[in-house]
Order: sequence, then C-alpha cells, then structure tokens
Amino acid sequence: MSDQNAPIPAPALDPVPPADTAPGPEPAPASPVLPGPEQAADPAALVPLEEAAPAITEASLSRRAFLGFGLVVAGGLVGAAGLSRLVPVFVESDEAASPLVPTYDPASKAWTFVVDTASCIGCGLCVVACKEENHVAEEAEYTRTWVERHVVTEDGELYIDSPEAGMNGFPAQSTAPGAAGKAVDASFFEPRLCMQCEQSPCTEVCPVGATYRTEDGVILVDSRRCIGCGYCVVACPYGARYLTPAGGDNPNDMPGVADKCTWCYHRISQGRKPACVEVCPVGARQFGDANEPGSEIAALVRERNPQQLDPEYGTQPRVLYLGPAVQEA
Repeated sequence: MSDQNAPIPAPALDPVPPADTAPGPEPAPASPVLPGPEQAADPAALVPLEEAAPAITEASLSRRAFLGFGLVVAGGLVGAAGLSRLVPVFVESDEAASPLVPTYDPASKAWTFVVDTASCIGCGLCVVACKEENHVAEEAEYTRTWVERHVVTEDGELYIDSPEAGMNGFPAQSTAPGAAGKAVDASFFEPRLCMQCEQSPCTEVCPVGATYRTEDGVILVDSRRCIGCGYCVVACPYGARYLTPAGGDNPNDMPGVADKCTWCYHRISQGRKPACVEVCPVGARQFGDANEPGSEIAALVRERNPQQLDPEYGTQPRVLYLGPAVQEA
C-alpha cells in the first residue's frame, strides 16, 4: 500500500526553447478544467438556473432525492448535455419553475391551529402522515402528534387511552386500566400535538437556547445545539416533547436530542399545510393564517370561537379546540 502522506513529486516541465529556435507546431488544446477562483465560468457549460430550479426544489422536499440533487449540481459544473442523456434529471414540463426560495414574510403571519374533537374519527392517519413526513421513529413512544380516546362511563368516570399513539386506530373497548366491561355514556377522540404556546415553559428552561421561537411565533428545536438534558420534556405541561432514540429513523438523523411537532414548518413556510392537516379525511384539523381575513381559519375562529385546552396552565397555547374536549376541560 502506498504512503498517502508521501509528497507528490511535481510534474516535469518541458524546457523553454531558446529565443532563436523556430517555433514548432502548436500544441493541442488542453482539456477543459473547472473554473478556479479567478477564472470566469463558461456560460455555455452551466445549467441555466430556471432549468435547475425544479430539480432543486424537489430535492428539498425529500431526502430520498439527494442523489438526483447531486447530479444536478454536477451537471451544472461539467455541462448538462451529456449528463442528461445518462440520468433523466431534467424533466420537461409545461409548468413554470417554482422559485428556489418562495416569498415569505414571517412577521405578517398569525398561524393558528384548530382541532374539532366532534369531527375526529380516530383513524390515526394524521399520526402516520406525521411520522412519514418528518422521519419520526415508528415506535409509539416517539411521536410528534397522537390521538387520545376519552371515554366517560355511566358511573361518571373518565378513561383515556391511546394505543400505539392512535396510529392504527382504536379497538372497540377502551384499553385504559379499569375501563373494561363498563357501560359507556359518552366518548370522543382528541388529537394532540405541540401547542406552540405564547408563554412557553420549554423556551424558558432550555439552558443552551436550543429551543427557540421563530419570527412568526413557531417554537422549534435546533438539534445541533441541543444537549439532550430533557429539561424541556419535563417542563412541557402538555407532554408534547420527547428525546429521539438511538438508531433508526430520526428527524435530522440526530439521536438523543429533544423533538416535537413543528407544525411542519418546512411546509407552511412554503405555503403548504401541515401533513396531518392535509391527510385528515374529515377536516378535524384546520390550519392557516388568522391575519388573512378571508381565510378559512380566520372565519372558523371568528364564527365558532374555539378555545384553549387547560388555560389554567397560563401558557397561552395557539392550538385551539372545538367540540367535547372544550366541555371536558
């Protein structure tokens, strides 16, 4: 095996001919090289930005498209004509290319999430969609959103269960301890998630500032800064946080750090809805900008007056509820 640290000998240089030596035939042109810091790039060798934009945008939506994204970048350096014959990176489309960074003004947003517990059917599709969209571990104890079943029996007792975080639906009988065999008086399903509190305990207790609030009021976790102390997990009165497990699938491929629902911030900042909202078959989850007077969420808040859960906590949650969950609270 050769010594990788050994110095590489400099290539031998042709001697410079004397001044009176007759010039010989012109040498063949050198192979093209990548432009250096002081060399101007040949525009003909670069992929036009409007052609690369759709592929880059698509790559940003899925980590599974990383290889294709790399080929696009390589094509921009060596010329796309030959590369596109080998790999169908550039897809012809009649639609105009989406911008690389859509216009987004966070200061103008009043994001609001409304859950209608009278409409939820407990199918669990929201939990599955969240795990798939955000690469959350499959195990039920690691989840950004979950669905609970609240059962009131005829003797007035309340039982709450959430088997497998509700991702596989619910059996006919409550799995809560003590509920078996009791006659049911009323029941409903209650989707849960991070409440995105305005007075958030999680941001107050984080010792390194890893949990922070964006300009549009969404609380996120910087996984690069998080030290996994778990203070925020304990401080959350809604039980909406967990520490990512070692191995398996994790958001940002970072085990041992705090994680929670982000309202799919990567989607809403591009004008899309959170995955759980988009997949709900009965519209039990609604999301939007309450600052837009004509929006569905603004009308919902104005006309139906959804309420906070557990207002006695004093956290001012921005997830609001309709239906029996409000009456129970």
